[in-house]
Amino acid sequence: MSISVRNVNKRFGDFVALNDVSVEVATGSLTALLGPSGSGKSTLLRVIAGLETPDSGTVEIAEEDVTGFSPQNRHVGFVFQHYAAFKHMTVHDNVAFGLSIRKRPKEEIRDRVDQLLKLVQLDGLAKRYPSQLSGGQRQRMGLARALAVDPKVLLLDEPFGALDARVRAELREWLRRLHDETHTTTVIVTHDQEEAMEVADEVVVMNRGRVEQVAGPVDLYEHPANEFVMTFVGSVNRLDDAWVRPHDLELTLDPGPGASEAMIERVVHLGFEVRVELVRGEGEPLAVQLTRDAAEQLELQRGQIVYVRPTRATTFS
Repeated sequence: MSISVRNVNKRFGDFVALNDVSVEVATGSLTALLGPSGSGKSTLLRVIAGLETPDSGTVEIAEEDVTGFSPQNRHVGFVFQHYAAFKHMTVHDNVAFGLSIRKRPKEEIRDRVDQLLKLVQLDGLAKRYPSQLSGGQRQRMGLARALAVDPKVLLLDEPFGALDARVRAELREWLRRLHDETHTTTVIVTHDQEEAMEVADEVVVMNRGRVEQVAGPVDLYEHPANEFVMTFVGSVNRLDDAWVRPHDLELTLDPGPGASEAMIERVVHLGFEVRVELVRGEGEPLAVQLTRDAAEQLELQRGQIVYVRPTRATTFS
């Protein structure tokens, strides 16, 4: 089911949350809304869900104008960062809740819940209570509950933000696999660039209530539309009038054409790669990303004078 947001504006008093925002989400895709705090991404998600009413503009789901529809009539599944489970209900009853209030037959509810618990890898935990689950398990239960009513679209607002890094990484991988199985049109809000690049088919980068760029992860990283996208998506150095990714800086021990002198401040070993933190000129910081083998060959030490040369640079008019 496709989503079309067209020329949406939303203010809260003097604060402009959304400024003429238009976004197209393809049927069956997984789209990430990415941006810093206050960029408007959560407000946009709430407008799609019907939890906020736009001041102007339209929202269509499955080519139907739902701008004036209540959340209940939009047939969306919504999962928040802090999942509000019913603490007095078992996992089974939490997942079954939406079906129960729709008065579906008991056998249908049981079969659907069993199917979903298996899908989200919680089969065998149906009789537990939320307090007996880990944070990651509770979020998977929340996703199962959102999917139980067979929503047209699934909306996720920072669903893994309250979890530790390891669990977030596991759930990102799991969410991608789940989406590949269900093909439910999904929109996820995140401020985590790695999360957006890893799970999404397409990324909508937002800033100050506007859409800066919409592109696939590779295109977004390799061909940013402007300086904001360049600096927000991935690490980057400012080198004179150009922007250079850390892996696009060549580091040598000898001066050469186009090379700049710099001093090593820190060498950070990150397993398969090494990040070298440098300072040049009047205290201008630079970061270079090297393979472990390349770093070992250079025998880099703190305080050492080296030379950096960009192999690829990006400039914006």
